[in-house]
Amino acid sequence: MHVWGPQQPVDDLLDLYLVDREPIRPGGSWVLANMVGGLDGTAAVGGRVGALSDDTDALLFRAMRAVADVVVVGAETARREGYGPVRLTDDLVATRVAAGLEGTPPLAIVSRSLQLDWDLPLFAEAGEARPIVVTCGAADPALVARAEAVADVVVAGEAAVEPALAFALLHERYDARILLCEGGPTLLGQIAAAGLLDELCLTISPVLGGDPLPVSITPPGADLTRMALAHIAEAHGSLYLRYLRSDP
Repeated sequence: MHVWGPQQPVDDLLDLYLVDREPIRPGGSWVLANMVGGLDGTAAVGGRVGALSDDTDALLFRAMRAVADVVVVGAETARREGYGPVRLTDDLVATRVAAGLEGTPPLAIVSRSLQLDWDLPLFAEAGEARPIVVTCGAADPALVARAEAVADVVVAGEAAVEPALAFALLHERYDARILLCEGGPTLLGQIAAAGLLDELCLTISPVLGGDPLPVSITPPGADLTRMALAHIAEAHGSLYLRYLRSDP
């Protein structure tokens, strides 16, 4: 276990996360989630995460995207946070290109209903970084056609989006070895319940009193997902926890 804090400082927090990640499932992806919560477990304040995230966490949030082949986010989180295309620093882009990756990873938004705001920067400012929309067969065909005008569309499931199928298709079509999930809580709970979560990076912000919204919402009847602590780091009162799946 690695500990970062006043007794054992490190120069760059991201160094603790730059590790080899090999998919557990043959032919599948390594699924990494990055979340932030308050001391009482809340995942939002006033519907957004901004008040929970300090400058260090915001820097880590942006830098963690550099390790991903595809960034995945639920539609509600994308709406509330006003998601735009993935933006990386020039240094991070250069590192990815040197490793044989695209300069920036595409962003995949998961939506069963496709009731999306097509004016979100995610779509309106995408440029060459075409986003991905993951939906299901029950979606309105007219909305599927609307999505196809601004994004690649992946249909994963009939009545609802099936995380296992969605991730398998992202792996197949985009060579996604590492998938980074940025929430929200409902999507994270579905991923964990499906047995797909390999790693959880969780920032604990030193605040109380946010929205009654947990970091992860487990579907009814789902089994526990057991995780093993890989490291603890501390900066400015926030804790940075990294957990790995303990029962692959």
